[in-house]
Amino acid sequence: MIEWHSSTTPRETHDKKRMTMSARQETHGKSKGLEVASSINALSAVPAKSWVPQFVICSMIWGSGFALIKIGVEAGIEPGWVAFWRCFFGALVLWGLVLVRRLGMPRDLRVWGHALVVGTVLNAFPFTLFAWGEQYIDSVTAGVWNSTIPLFTLVWVLLMLPDEKPNLRRLLGIATGLCGALVVLGVWSGGQSSLMKGSVICLVATASYGLGYTYTRRYLSGGDIPAITLTAIQVSWAALELALAAPLLSGAPHWGGKGPMAAMVVLGAVGTGLAYMWNLSVIRAVGSTVASTVAYLTPLWAAIVGVFFLNESLGWNTVVGALLIVSGVLLTRTTPSRPVAGNKPGAGAGTEAGTGAEAEAVPPPAEEEKEEGTVQPARP
Repeated sequence: MIEWHSSTTPRETHDKKRMTMSARQETHGKSKGLEVASSINALSAVPAKSWVPQFVICSMIWGSGFALIKIGVEAGIEPGWVAFWRCFFGALVLWGLVLVRRLGMPRDLRVWGHALVVGTVLNAFPFTLFAWGEQYIDSVTAGVWNSTIPLFTLVWVLLMLPDEKPNLRRLLGIATGLCGALVVLGVWSGGQSSLMKGSVICLVATASYGLGYTYTRRYLSGGDIPAITLTAIQVSWAALELALAAPLLSGAPHWGGKGPMAAMVVLGAVGTGLAYMWNLSVIRAVGSTVASTVAYLTPLWAAIVGVFFLNESLGWNTVVGALLIVSGVLLTRTTPSRPVAGNKPGAGAGTEAGTGAEAEAVPPPAEEEKEEGTVQPARP
């Protein structure tokens, strides 16, 4: 039997291996380039008129939500009840969507347990804190603090998810956002006590948001449970918690009049219900990375509504600080990381709005029920 390889010298064998590896790398590079080009072409093929209006509407709703909170607390609605009405009316709308779409319920009890945790740290706790904080600061400042959510999310991601590694750009982004926060507070002048108190409360709320997003990614990013179903469960848990906690924290409910109660209905039904559905449509059209940039517009709308409708002031340090915070968020938006191993049953591809660890933009799912699986924030 003739052994053809016996006539090949070690040098020739080495050269052949190098040529084979080079050819494979070239082929991989071309396929990768075609993949990227295909993604860009797919994104550009989506008509802007199909998703931009919903994107802008979501930013307006979530940005103006801080003014609605302010209307409620100034009318005497205690923070615990502001948070409850948000979750209650939001849950009604979300369950209506679940029924209309005939979506199923998860059977795994772990999913319900994780949704309970998420409802606490992503809804009940921060909703109450934002309403409490706005007793001391205006809605414009609260809107600025809301834009720090991606920075806090990144901090929690780096602490809790082993796949995520800090790099110079992300650390620089966190530092820039911190500088922006100090500018908003006006630390060079000592800061007002009410401003400091309200700001700290709101920052604790945004830190809770960040923890909620990270927990969602760790335990509810995997599986095929519709996102609307998970969000309805999550917000319902929060409403139940607040129904028990609000009387203890805030006493008996105070209605505050027709106007403030209408603000609570809009805050919950539109801000927590309908806006979530529209935001989901944007995710399906152009992906989570594009949809997450809504966080950059909410402070703008918060400022517009607060200044023109609530006669709130807008200092230069608030503007400069907000720009620094948004710049810090942009710096943290690095290449998306690999999916986290060991995810529990839950929703589909996890996305954190603006954390710098979002999933890549993906084509819309083939079936209506298999939506993007993120448990979305019930903002503002």
